[in-house]
Amino acid sequence: MKVHKIVIGSRGSQLALWQANWVKAELERLHSNVDINIRVITTSGDKIQDVPLAKIGGKGLFVKEIEEALLAKEVDLAVHSMKDVPMELPAELVVSVITKRESPLDALISKNGERLVNLPQGATIGTSSLRRSSQLLKYRVDFKIHPLRGNVDTRLRKVKTGNYDAIILASAGLNRLGWTSHITEEISEEILLPAMGQGALGIETRLDDTKTYDFISTLNHKQTNYAVTAERALVGRLDGGCQVPIGAYAKIENNLISLKGLVASLDGETIYTSENTGPVDDAINIGQELGSRLLKMGANEILEKLI
Repeated sequence: MKVHKIVIGSRGSQLALWQANWVKAELERLHSNVDINIRVITTSGDKIQDVPLAKIGGKGLFVKEIEEALLAKEVDLAVHSMKDVPMELPAELVVSVITKRESPLDALISKNGERLVNLPQGATIGTSSLRRSSQLLKYRVDFKIHPLRGNVDTRLRKVKTGNYDAIILASAGLNRLGWTSHITEEISEEILLPAMGQGALGIETRLDDTKTYDFISTLNHKQTNYAVTAERALVGRLDGGCQVPIGAYAKIENNLISLKGLVASLDGETIYTSENTGPVDDAINIGQELGSRLLKMGANEILEKLI
């Protein structure tokens, strides 16, 4: 039997390697004739740790070098957190598989175990996400938001050493690394609407590489794919990226998508939010329609100032 050789491109962070190794293990479980290796690729986003993402080009910096390796055929596929995948991909590449979603919610990790509502007046919260900071300020204007970059373990150390009263991280990453016990509380979507694709993994391949696609296609989770497709269509209609506070979260029940979208000003004083519902096979239109609705509500004024 011919051995199928696969090289996975991944960032070198603890979480990225967990994700790449999970995909590797799943493929090895599904196929006996496989030889899979992981190639660690350092991205621009990994190199620049002391500047907020919004000021250096956004989350695309976490995939650029990996996509270059894909295009050069140095790797066969790349594993990404979908929230890090930019709206526009190189024409020769495609996110061909999206795996089953972990929790899409944000998690509060507080120094003294207080829940969000019980944090002290003027509490210092660490996050570099404009989406999180704007919604937190809408919830409590007294919060002091401070930048926070680095890998998950680095961020956890910062709250433990007293630099912050609390930090906000994605629940999915903590759960995947086995660090659920660090979570003080998962924050309701009513307070913090998640980022598009948060909690989902995407596998990117070359568009013409049907052999690799056939090999990995069983890892695709249809419901997650529909949900993330709707979320990305919404963000694409808004033409927003890391520089803009945008939330997008879709739920699926009985083959219907319920998509909620949000655009906020940086200070959290102005927030536009709305919802759209429709059949799963109309995911792109559902997202685009909701984006258009938010723009008409006034979100375009926020976007024009920030983009």
